[in-house]
Amino acid sequence: MRLPYTTRILGALLMFFSIAQVLPGFVAYFFDEETLIPIFLYSGFFTFFIGFSLFLAASSHKEDLRTKDGFIITVFFWTVLGFFGSVPFYLANLEDISYIDSLFESISGLTTTGATVFVGLDEMDKSILFYRQFLQWLGGMGIIVLAVAVLPLLGVGGMQLYKAETPGPLKDAKLTPRITETAKALWYVYLTMTVICSLLYKYFGMSWFDAVCHAFSTISIGGFSTHDDSFSFFQESSLRWTAVVFMLIAGINFALHYVAWTKKRLLHYFYDTEVKFYLSILLVIFSLTIFALARSDINFDSNTNIVVESAFQVVSIATTTGFLTSDYSSWPLFVPFLLLSGGFIGACAGSTGGGIKVIRAAILLRQGTGEITKLIHPNAVVAIKLGSRPINSRVAESVWGFFSIYVLVFIVLLMIMLSQNNDFITSFSAVGATLNNLGPGLGDVSENYKGLNDVSKLGLCMAMLLGRLEILTLLVVFTPSFWRN
Repeated sequence: MRLPYTTRILGALLMFFSIAQVLPGFVAYFFDEETLIPIFLYSGFFTFFIGFSLFLAASSHKEDLRTKDGFIITVFFWTVLGFFGSVPFYLANLEDISYIDSLFESISGLTTTGATVFVGLDEMDKSILFYRQFLQWLGGMGIIVLAVAVLPLLGVGGMQLYKAETPGPLKDAKLTPRITETAKALWYVYLTMTVICSLLYKYFGMSWFDAVCHAFSTISIGGFSTHDDSFSFFQESSLRWTAVVFMLIAGINFALHYVAWTKKRLLHYFYDTEVKFYLSILLVIFSLTIFALARSDINFDSNTNIVVESAFQVVSIATTTGFLTSDYSSWPLFVPFLLLSGGFIGACAGSTGGGIKVIRAAILLRQGTGEITKLIHPNAVVAIKLGSRPINSRVAESVWGFFSIYVLVFIVLLMIMLSQNNDFITSFSAVGATLNNLGPGLGDVSENYKGLNDVSKLGLCMAMLLGRLEILTLLVVFTPSFWRN
């Protein structure tokens, strides 16, 4: 690793992130939260100072950025960012919030997991609420992808960072010939969707503050809310359908949104194999949920529409957003595990969602059925296809490699949780919810993660980082071969 050059880029990214810590200070000023203004300003200044020092110390080193460097910077940045992001939470001196809690909340926000240790959100200062929502919005598309649009101005190329950060197995495709234009295009679509979502939330009854904050966590598929009751605080069905639509949209590959925006066409969505598989999965889970709830003895109140309730929870959990309109963990046990299983698959590659990604699930399914065909016809040549396109065998192998590592990591994290005397349902769902960047789990973590001990929280912090970086990006830096020249 070329340490000076890597340090220079890390410093530039930290300087960029310091803006995110200063901005809530203006929110604190607007809402007369005077004690929090210096906290955000000091945090932003501290982050900027550290970043500027790192950048200045290596400012004379200008080299080409290799793919290996991109992985190192990505891992270092997300890890370091979690620590710097926790500073305002810790300095705010929130009741019963330790530093581990602050770190957990920061990483959960940046990785768009939405698992929280905060309680009493309705009484919490607006600037703190805005800050945690803003962390999710930045983490949604990946702050590094945003930064590569700025880094060329500093004499730094960004394609290697983009490859390391962009989720999904098909990450080499670019929307535009230059990586800077690619990052700008992605964020232009992302920002436009956020503005439209905010306006619709406001139109259908939210305050401006709630509308902006919930748009941040909807488009980022994060799931943080400004209320302890999450989305159940808002009773209007129009708000819930708005959230459903935007969660669905945010779960689709943003490259398709970019094509729709620039080419002024929509039919390409219906030709995309991953989108069709994505919608099919949601439809099947929705149908099974409706059937299970209709046959259960749960008595919904007169104001609850079972169709709206089911549609919202299915889309929220399966896309790994994590908004809640009811305690879904109290539903018949089949339903919460069905929804959690949908969260394991997650959203499409190239989206802001988590999970193993729909395209990987599709490839695994195609290859599995192909192996069954070979058992029946040993001499048959079975090509794995997505739609009419055959999949390169190397891609299929990488998907199976990812899946095997995913299972191994899941088991290790599960054993860590069980070793801390957490019950099996709590441990299983907590690991699944954090590794897939989902948020709410079952058992003791159905509402929040406050009750877990520090070791459990730190283990889940690692799970969130692994999920956000799709496991291999983080684990690859721990392999001896990675460090060999």
